[in-house]
Amino acid sequence: LQPAPAPVEETVEETAVVKQIRRSETTVMEPRTLRETVKVTGTLVAAQQSEVASQASGRVMAVMARPGDTVQEGDVLAQIDRATLELQLTQQRATADATRAQLVSSQQQLERTEELARQGLASPSVLEQARSSTAALEANLAALESGVASAELALANATVKAPLTGIVASRSVDPGQTIQAGSPLFNIVNLDQMEFQAAASVNSSARVTAGQAVTISVTGLDGREFAGEVSRVNPVALSGTRTVPIYIALDNEESALRGGMFATGHIVVAEQADAFAVPASALREDANGAFVLTLGDGTLTRQPIEPVREWERGSLVEVTGLSEGDVVVSAPLPDLEAGEAFTLVEG
Repeated sequence: LQPAPAPVEETVEETAVVKQIRRSETTVMEPRTLRETVKVTGTLVAAQQSEVASQASGRVMAVMARPGDTVQEGDVLAQIDRATLELQLTQQRATADATRAQLVSSQQQLERTEELARQGLASPSVLEQARSSTAALEANLAALESGVASAELALANATVKAPLTGIVASRSVDPGQTIQAGSPLFNIVNLDQMEFQAAASVNSSARVTAGQAVTISVTGLDGREFAGEVSRVNPVALSGTRTVPIYIALDNEESALRGGMFATGHIVVAEQADAFAVPASALREDANGAFVLTLGDGTLTRQPIEPVREWERGSLVEVTGLSEGDVVVSAPLPDLEAGEAFTLVEG
């Protein structure tokens, strides 16, 4: 009998498992500027505006400006009837001129009386009476001259002029109306400089100070951002809302902004330039400390790092230990380990 053949042992080579990693699950390290911001919302108003009120009483003869008109500082906006005011000024000047003539005569008489007194030809009482009469006329003339100045001012105020260069936002007077001093007539705004009157939560406002930069987006102007700066911070929260008013200045050189627009701002309260940061999901930790997985030459590499600070509400972590160009696994992939082979796929 032939001996039975020896059994053949089959060997199966183990194939190394290659992990697939999508490009979207990685982050390429490069220096960047990290910012922490406080979000605020509010409305835009003109930084410079003026409520023009009448400083004279009378009938409005003409109105030269309408809402939407651009006016220059000093332009005539309205004219109040001058006839009565001119008459009052004429009367004041005539009374003052008459008193001035009386004063000149009294001063001449005083000089003669003083000369006679030095010669012993006038009694002290006569001299004192002449001096008193002259002093009374001087006081009276001063009061009348003040009245003339007031009448001149009233006549000048009958011509209502623009106190600043800007645009007429509203008008509350028409020709033929009779108005009193103090009546509101126009509202003029200058839109070259705007103020963003915003509000922040009480807790967030503690980190906001004057001079901080702000990036502002405005409803209706999608895709555009405007640069502003915190000009002042209210020290007291508004009752009922628990928000703190924040005032932000911004330029409007292109005249794209209007008063009353709703806006959202992000105030930069902290900033770090030329920093390396990874998504919080990229951080890993073992007995040796914090690390990330980087893509080496076909294998994953354990790269020790040192967390420095959290940014963007904890979504980013500033770290040291990485260099420009390092490719880090940023997605939370717990099945990956250092030393494993990988292949990078699109997606």
